Amino acid sequence: MRAQMHGLIPDHSKAALLILDMISDFQFPDGPKVRDAARQIAPRIAALKKRAKKAGVACIYINDNPGRWRSDSRALIEHCVQPGTGGADIVERLRPEESDYVILKPRHSAFYATPLEVLLTHLGTRRLILTGVSSHQCVLFTANDAHVRNFQVIVPSDCVAGPTTHDTRFALHYFHSVLGARVTPSSKLRPTALNRTRETR
Repeated sequence: MRAQMHGLIPDHSKAALLILDMISDFQFPDGPKVRDAARQIAPRIAALKKRAKKAGVACIYINDNPGRWRSDSRALIEHCVQPGTGGADIVERLRPEESDYVILKPRHSAFYATPLEVLLTHLGTRRLILTGVSSHQCVLFTANDAHVRNFQVIVPSDCVAGPTTHDTRFALHYFHSVLGARVTPSSKLRPTALNRTRETR
């Protein structure tokens, strides 16, 4: 019964891949610009996710909950893939699988008023790979909260984006210089090594 309930979702993972706010209809101020930025990074996030899952790394989607608060991730996904919805192609490319975790958040940070920290404690996670949009807002707020909780923060530089190039450059500089995060192209990350007790580069 337990296996049927939990399926193939990882139950232990030293590293976790966080995919922030990529499931969206992008109906908000600056939405079209964020959508275009998300469309650019979506293929690289998908490729990184594929390698991460092969290495047994937990993949956690964390998303804003637009409209009335219902905590219904399935309804959100189905809304976002409807024909004519802004960003439907992005959501189809990155659609969560049964073996992924999905969390809805009320504000910018993935940690604020969500079960993320409890989940990461359960998984034994100490390294967070942050991807998604927007680089200088939700990704940055999440990185800050991860840093003060003593997680090792890793940011694939080609898997985060904001509405402008300036926003993304600012965020990447902040991740590295202020938070001491590891900022590197996704092609240089080795998910298998990151998921070990001690990382081997």
